[in-house]
Amino acid sequence: MKLLIASDIHGSFYYAAKLADAIQREAPERVLLLGDLLYHGPRNDLPRDYAPKQVIELLNSLSHRLLCVRGNCEAEVDQMVLSFPVLADYAWLEVNGIRIFATHGHHHNEVSPPPLANGDVLLCGHTHVPAWNDHGSFLYLNPGSVSIPKEGSAHSYMILEGNTFTWKALEGAPYHTLTLPAEA
Repeated sequence: MKLLIASDIHGSFYYAAKLADAIQREAPERVLLLGDLLYHGPRNDLPRDYAPKQVIELLNSLSHRLLCVRGNCEAEVDQMVLSFPVLADYAWLEVNGIRIFATHGHHHNEVSPPPLANGDVLLCGHTHVPAWNDHGSFLYLNPGSVSIPKEGSAHSYMILEGNTFTWKALEGAPYHTLTLPAEA
């Protein structure tokens, strides 16, 4: 299975459209969104072409491919306009034999992880900074932000294909790859 992973669209139609282009180009079976889809939040400046209603329409057109967890900027009212579930705080996924705890990152994160088994992947957004940190017993991975990257990082997403995670700029250029050991 090929999985595209993205986070922190924050209502930017400009960057949501670029993400839709990446989804078209990459042709993943599923797209995992790690929250903060429609609103920019009080700590962020408005992203380019802030247009949550247009983002709603675009995301709803992709709903058959989307898996999503709630970010700290989601509200229950968002579920009334989005045609896919957005209110789960986390999801356990097993993709290509890799156990993944997917969450936004404002509760469970690198500093405060959930209970994880040895070899699990903690997949978070929230910080707007791409990351691939090995904590010995678990890996912390972050795709960065689609619309408001921080610390000089690119507008980005990740691909999981086989046992390889690849971080890519929205235009598709890879900038980091992490291959996990194959299952025994």
